[in-house]
Formats: sequence, structure tokens, C-alpha cells
Amino acid sequence: MSNPPTASAFSLDDFMAAEQRKDLLRFSTAGSVDDGKSTLIGRLLYDTRSVYEDQVRSIEGKGTTAPGQIDFALLTDGLRAEREQGITIDVAYRYFSTSRRKFIIADTPGHEQYTRNMATGSSTADATIVLIDARKGVLPQSRRHAYIASLLGVRHLIVAVNKMDLVDYSQQRFLAIRADFTALLDQIATDTGNPVEPHFLPVSALIGDNVVHRSDATPWYTGPSLIEMLESLPASRHDHSAPLRFAVQRVLRPDASFRGFAGQIASGTIRPGDSITALPSGRVAQVARIVTFDGDLDQASAPLSVTLVLDREIDISRGDILVASDAPATVSTELEASLVWMDAHDLVAGRRYLLKHASHVVPATVTALHHRVLLENEAHHQTLDHLPATTLTLNQIGVASLRLLRPIAVDRYADHRQTGAFILIDPATNGTVAAGMIRSASPIPAALAAHLLSAHTGPVSARERFLRWGHRGAILALTGPSSLADRLERALFHEGMVTLRLNAADSDASTLAAQAAQAGLLVLLHAETDSDVLSITIGEHALTLADDDAIARRLQTLLADADLLRQPGVSEYEI
Repeated sequence: MSNPPTASAFSLDDFMAAEQRKDLLRFSTAGSVDDGKSTLIGRLLYDTRSVYEDQVRSIEGKGTTAPGQIDFALLTDGLRAEREQGITIDVAYRYFSTSRRKFIIADTPGHEQYTRNMATGSSTADATIVLIDARKGVLPQSRRHAYIASLLGVRHLIVAVNKMDLVDYSQQRFLAIRADFTALLDQIATDTGNPVEPHFLPVSALIGDNVVHRSDATPWYTGPSLIEMLESLPASRHDHSAPLRFAVQRVLRPDASFRGFAGQIASGTIRPGDSITALPSGRVAQVARIVTFDGDLDQASAPLSVTLVLDREIDISRGDILVASDAPATVSTELEASLVWMDAHDLVAGRRYLLKHASHVVPATVTALHHRVLLENEAHHQTLDHLPATTLTLNQIGVASLRLLRPIAVDRYADHRQTGAFILIDPATNGTVAAGMIRSASPIPAALAAHLLSAHTGPVSARERFLRWGHRGAILALTGPSSLADRLERALFHEGMVTLRLNAADSDASTLAAQAAQAGLLVLLHAETDSDVLSITIGEHALTLADDDAIARRLQTLLADADLLRQPGVSEYEI
């Protein structure tokens, strides 16, 4: 008698090998508040059996849904404040997989005040799902998120028209929203220069229509479900034929016989024998070895993390970028970039920030704000209009020029996502205040870059102080009340200028003022009076300030007229 057939034994090795062969797609969610982003992600996880039974039991009977229904938003809204308010606040990252692909989801908040979290979640995404409430249509926050997704170079935009069950699955409503959003995306692509590929589908996240399974409630829709669409999108691909970009994160020297440079390959492919250039210094060497924990490699491509050993000793440190010698990046101290402002304190033009690019941190100043992008309708203006601006407030987006204290190697964001992006940091709080995408960079001569990076000896020159501080030294003769003199000094301080305040009545004040001005300081030589106004004199230039005047703006004009300020757009080698 023959034995009955037995089921094939489960092989852990075969399972792990199959998982390794799956590619990875990163995607984020976006849209206005209460459009159902968290509910959609919760439904997606639930219907793909990517949540544990105890997680489902823990949310049964909770939330804001009707009795007998699961509030799927609770699967992703993990903060207590999020569950209490029924909104998403922080970015929630979730991992799941299907038989065809692995996914990492960034569930981002919809409230305007948390727009910076949406930018964070979309910065590494290959696709973004923008949800639109079928009842409300395209809202300002939907426009803002679509604009940021395009600005960040997200290639695919899935527009999920949600809550179709509340409009009786109306095809006309779906087509109207699709037409409105398509027109908006065309405008956005023209403004950012980064066209996206849109995909539209009608869904009901709460009921599950067209999320994982196609729904009979929308017979007029013949396209794929959401999960089918996500499985069919092109995966995150690194162009191995692109120019090499390798940011040095650490110099490894365990003993005197080994010196390697550890980091991640951002783009391109590298092999032993390849010629590389270390930027911004411009020194050239050849790759001798590509070292990993598992042994040396014959070649390595993005996004591998490796250690490179060179054929000669050259000065390379953390923050330097190794590039292919025949396709270098741009070494610059002058950048033009799009900024997404993320701080409650407004941008201050002329103030010193820290710019973090790859693993390099350098002091930087916003020298000019060219415009801000209007992302909601205002009187006499339309969405995406460019408005003149002197500052950016929380969640606003604009284009600005920046000047760096030291040269760095950069690319345009449209060409290289990793080496074209940066963040601005407030040195006082160490908080991130803006995300930046480089639009252009003014190259500087190699000789000047070497000079700026070299260690200098001898006295500090007036030119070096001017380049560092952005202003020349001068004596500002002040006559008036101390209250206005205090405001004047505070305004200069906020602009990042180096000042010294002296009492004109002191016997040695004039001598000290002349010496300090010669050293590059702005000297406030104050003679106090009971007047209601403050008189300011710089050589032949004069200004009178009252208590209600816009001191900062008028002071900038006076200093510019006296030729004390470094002009925007003037490179260091032109000074």
C-alpha cells in the first residue's frame, strides 16, 4: 500500500531567498485633513493580511466609526494625541509585502501646520498617494502636497478619490475631480520643472472598494485596484550608469596599514582602478580596493555602503564627496534653491544658518529671497503665482539665494536627488528650519576653492572679515534716545552683523571706534539725548528714525547706500 502524498516541507532558506528577490517601493500618503489617509493605509494593511490579529482586536470597538466597523486609522495613528483627536500628527512608517513586492509606507499628516512632516515623508518616496474627498474636491492642502511631491522629484502621483460611497459612486464627480487635478498638475510641472505621472482611481477606504480588491460598485472604472497599481509601478531604480557620487561619512583607520573612506554610493558604479576626484579640494586618486564586511568587491553600485581604499594618501575628511574625475560635481559657495520653510520662526534674510549637505555642515546665509509660491487662492492672485517676499513663514515655499562660508560640491536636485538636497539648521536651537532643493550653483575657480579650504596663517585681513561677516567696518554716529539705539543694535544683531557699541561721551571712544571700524566692525558711537528720534550718520549718508519706523528695512537701505554690504550674486573671486 503506497503512502499518501505529503505537503512539501517549508524551507526557510527558500523563503528568505524569495524575499530577497522582491524589489522595494517606497510611497507616502498626502492630502487634506480628514480625507482618509490613515484609514486607507489601515485598510490596505488589513486586506493584505499585514497586521497581527492582536492588533486588530486591540482596536475593535474603538475610534469614530459606526458599531461593528473597524476604525482602520487606528492601525497607523499610534500617538495618544492622534487617537484622541482623530488626526495624524507625526509621520508613521509601515512595512508590508505582497507576493510580488515589498513596500515601505510613510503615512503623513494632512493638517497645514504639519506640512513639514509631509515633506519629510515624501523626500525618499518613489510614489505619493494624494487622497481627495469626493464630496469636497481639490482643497488648498491637496494642492500644497502635490506641489511638494513634484518639488521633491516624486515620479508617480496616485490620486485616490476617496469616500466614493458618500457620493453614490458618481462617475461624473470622479471625472470632474480628475479634470481639475490634471490641470493643476500641468501648472505644477511648469513651475517646478519636475513633471509627475498621474494615476487616478475611485476608492472607499472604509468599505474597501478598489483598495485591494476591485469593486462592483464602480462598474464604470476598469482600471486596477490600488494594490495592483502599487505592484505595477516601476520600482526604485538607481542609475548605475550615472556619474559616481560617494559622500564620505567616516574615515576608517584601525591601524597604520589601513586608511579607508566609508560611505554610501548615491549614484553610479565604481571599480578598482577608476579615477576619482575628492571635492571640494579637487585632489585626484585611483581606487585601489572596495572593501566590505564580506570581502573585497570587483565593483559596487548605488545604493551599496562600502569602504574605498585609494592608491595614494590624499587629504579627505567627513563631508567630502568622491566623484568620477570625468564627470565632477559643481564646487560652489553661491546657490539658488527652493526652500520649504519648516520653522515657527520666520526666515530672516542675512541671518547665519547652518547648511547640512550629505554629511557636510557649513555656515550659510540667505542673501536674497526671490519669491514665494502661492499655494492657496488670495485676492487678485491665483494658485502657483510667484509673489514678492521678504520672508517665509511656517509651511511656505519660495526660491532663495544662499551664500556659503566654505565651498561644497553639489548637483542640481533635478540631476541628483541625494547631492542636490540640503537642510538648513538654526544654530541657536539646533532645529531644522528648512528643506532645500538646489536649482543652480555658481562654480568657483579651483584655485579659489583651494584657497578657501587651506589653513591660513598671519593676520586676518579686512577682505577675509568682509567675506565672513558680509559687511565692511564703519562708524555709525548715533544721536538720540537709548531705546531707539537699543532697537537699532538689536536689528543689526538679528541680521548677523558684528557690532560694537560705545558711549560718545567717553574720552577714548573716538580712538576705539576708529580701531574697531578698521578691524571690520560696525561701531555704534552713541550720544544720548532726550529727542524722540534717532539720527544716524555714516560719512555723507544720514538717516532719522522714529519709534514707529521699520528699522531693519531702512537700516539695510542706509548700509547699502554707504557701500558697506556685500551685494547678492557677487562671487568671492569678484571682490
